[in-house]
Amino acid sequence: MIKNDLFLRALNNEKVERPPVWMMRQAGRYLPEFRALRDKYDFFTRCETPELAAEITVQPIRIVQPDAAILFSDILVVPRAMGIHVELKDNLGPIIPNPIRTMEQVDQVFVPNIQETLGYVMDAVKLTKEMLNDEVPLIGFAGSPWTIFCYAVEGKGSKSFDTAKGFCFSNPVAAHTLLQKITDTTILYLKEKVNAGVNAVQIFDSWGGMLSPADYQEFSWKYINQIVDALAEETKVIVFGKGCWFALSEMAQSKASALGVDWTCSARNARYLTGGNITLQGNFDPSRLLSPIPTIKKMVHEMIDAFGKDNYIVNLGHGILPNIPVDHAKAFIEAVKEYNQ
Repeated sequence: MIKNDLFLRALNNEKVERPPVWMMRQAGRYLPEFRALRDKYDFFTRCETPELAAEITVQPIRIVQPDAAILFSDILVVPRAMGIHVELKDNLGPIIPNPIRTMEQVDQVFVPNIQETLGYVMDAVKLTKEMLNDEVPLIGFAGSPWTIFCYAVEGKGSKSFDTAKGFCFSNPVAAHTLLQKITDTTILYLKEKVNAGVNAVQIFDSWGGMLSPADYQEFSWKYINQIVDALAEETKVIVFGKGCWFALSEMAQSKASALGVDWTCSARNARYLTGGNITLQGNFDPSRLLSPIPTIKKMVHEMIDAFGKDNYIVNLGHGILPNIPVDHAKAFIEAVKEYNQ
């Protein structure tokens, strides 16, 4: 039994004394302990070495003490396993030297054997579970098929992903073929993570907000929903779509246990759009962690009041920024623990 099960109880729609709290990218660059390992090992070495991934995962549990851990990894381990060459350089972001632009290239992408290609992630899950010693739950994650597709086709990060979108609209058969391969791989991958011991999974649709509502349904949501349907019987699934408030009502009809909300959507609108029953997660603006600590605590309490303490998981509206002082991150977590309605 997990000693602090607030996070799992919130996903179960149970009444809680206070909402649980964790932060996206909490195992990351704002921590000096993380930066020390970053300076010694390159990015994919950290991802692919279970001892390093587990240590990085557990660092914020010791230091800022959230109510859940999220496995240190990256969404781009999935396309790497599918035969897409990915390079990731600190401060430059992901680079795909040979981006996918033709049906012939799509045909070369394969659905891999997960244990052969991503077994190191499962080893990291098992090692992390040992280190956590049932103190808090462990979250596994994957990128949405659309978000992975964006990198694979664009070849790098982008403000608009016009090349990826253009590929969808000019070559829809190839686009849907690639999206389905990513979806099939992601389902297998997340199921293996559940078998290895994660207590819940989150799907990150970082670039869903680049699409119009109609295109979102065609090129993103229908693939995310396949993953939710495939995993819902086995674990709790959280879906976070950045900039995707327009799809919240559709998402709320799915088998997802919780929906992430970014800081551009108010608590009131999120509750209204989702029908008021599903657990919501979010949505503190990460930049707001640069505010003075008393302001952070006041705003966190106001945020909880707005969402309500039940059916709610406190989080940021996107990943924590690398320039956030550790004591400000601690203040964010402490504010939730101090909350009394």
